[in-house]
Amino acid sequence: MMPLLFSLSLSRLGLWAFGLILVLSFLKLARLLLRRQKLARAMDSFPGPPTHWLFGHALEIQKTESLDKVVSWAHQYPYAHPLWIGQFIGFLNIYEPDYAKAVYSRGDPKAPDVYDFFLQWIGKGLLVLEGPKWYQHRKMLTPGFHYDVLKPYVAVFAESTNAMLDKWEKKAHEEKCFDIFSDVGRMALDTLMKCTFGKGNSGLGQRDNAYYLAVSDLTLLMQQRLESFQYHNDFIYWLTPHGRRFLRACQAAHDHTDQVIRERKTALQDEKEREKIQKKRHLDFLDILLGAQDESGSQLSDADLRAEVDTFMFEGHDTTTSGISWFLYCMALYPEHQHRCRQEIHEILGDRNTIQWDDLGKMTYLTMCIKESFRLYPPVPQVYRQLSKPVNFVDGRSLPAGSLVSLHIYALHRNGSVWPDPEVFDPLRFSPENSTGRHPFAFMPFSAGPRNCIGQQFAMNEMKVVTALCLLRFEFSLDRSRPPIKLLQLILRSKNGIHLHLKPLGPTTRTQFLRQ
Repeated sequence: MMPLLFSLSLSRLGLWAFGLILVLSFLKLARLLLRRQKLARAMDSFPGPPTHWLFGHALEIQKTESLDKVVSWAHQYPYAHPLWIGQFIGFLNIYEPDYAKAVYSRGDPKAPDVYDFFLQWIGKGLLVLEGPKWYQHRKMLTPGFHYDVLKPYVAVFAESTNAMLDKWEKKAHEEKCFDIFSDVGRMALDTLMKCTFGKGNSGLGQRDNAYYLAVSDLTLLMQQRLESFQYHNDFIYWLTPHGRRFLRACQAAHDHTDQVIRERKTALQDEKEREKIQKKRHLDFLDILLGAQDESGSQLSDADLRAEVDTFMFEGHDTTTSGISWFLYCMALYPEHQHRCRQEIHEILGDRNTIQWDDLGKMTYLTMCIKESFRLYPPVPQVYRQLSKPVNFVDGRSLPAGSLVSLHIYALHRNGSVWPDPEVFDPLRFSPENSTGRHPFAFMPFSAGPRNCIGQQFAMNEMKVVTALCLLRFEFSLDRSRPPIKLLQLILRSKNGIHLHLKPLGPTTRTQFLRQ
């Protein structure tokens, strides 16, 4: 009798549980449908490309030519158009300077539908924070990017770059051409390890290599999750092989950051070690974070420390890798500009083979070429916001609070109404006379407005040092059999790498340039 009653009660419990799951699923679906209706109604006045009944535009934007597809949509739908990922997440995709200004001149928060996916990895750092806490962190971190702090980093940039170039010397003799992207990625990470954690000169160790692989994995998995709406639910995602791989990579990244922070905090408790740190030739980012205080004397918690370190490592490593790699591709593609940049560098350095802080401001043509490569190949091609209040656009259309906005920087930078002959590589677009009068929101490689990239001066300095040293050591030319295939993975990558021929340049080249 008892087993029968127990069996009946289990059956009844199972039915109750099934009923509860059905009710919760229905409520979730109803909420999604209401949200979709609200987003769709908000974008009623914006025509756009046709959508798939289930996937929206997701199938189109997962294709390798998706970036140029959006540019073609931008020609068809001026200013903006709806962009749906599945049936429940819809953005207004904008690519016109006045539209960009209307949204990005304000301090609207990042779109949680996208950036909440980052939380498991980078926590609540500057990238995803909003409101008073964002302002507090921004204010505490800003001194870390003052030029007095950045000045000694020039030697760090050069040190890591020269180590990479020495490897390239050997590769150039052994191979006809090779993919530069992964080498640039390791160099950028080596640089950040030194600037963030004060790593020594020995390059990446085994633990650092594991961190590098984890960050690369996380970037790829993040983009795949964003594009695959079936992965948007946390519970479902963590059950998939993709989700479990993401959690393992997160753990590897966190273990590395936590260990470095623990070691530094322990060192600071020792008076001799503290004196040694204070006498270092430059303060690293972790030193600055550990010493940062707000007006009330409060310091960053351990969770905040890890979030800001992980954010800096993510934003400063992959974006720089993309920027440098695509710049060198542009130099190989346009040898006349490569030659002129090299000539300028030789004229600035003279007999020196080292770069100093004061040299950076003199690299005017190189800077214009870097900006033009950023225009055509922005390291971060797309960013997202959620409106905290309504916005009115220049053409009379508007969006209500709560709407999601995607700024397509790649399409903005190829907008023919702003950039004549947008597909042409022309560094003189950024000469002082040609820049005068240009819309301040026409060129946004580091975003713009109050939430622009806090590390943009750090990034530009690194770009100048690395690219100048590369051009001094090598002549770059294309591998015409393997042109790069642009691929959006949070940052702009190439599906098949960036394969270039490298020809080492000897001392005679320097003499020839100095005589010209």
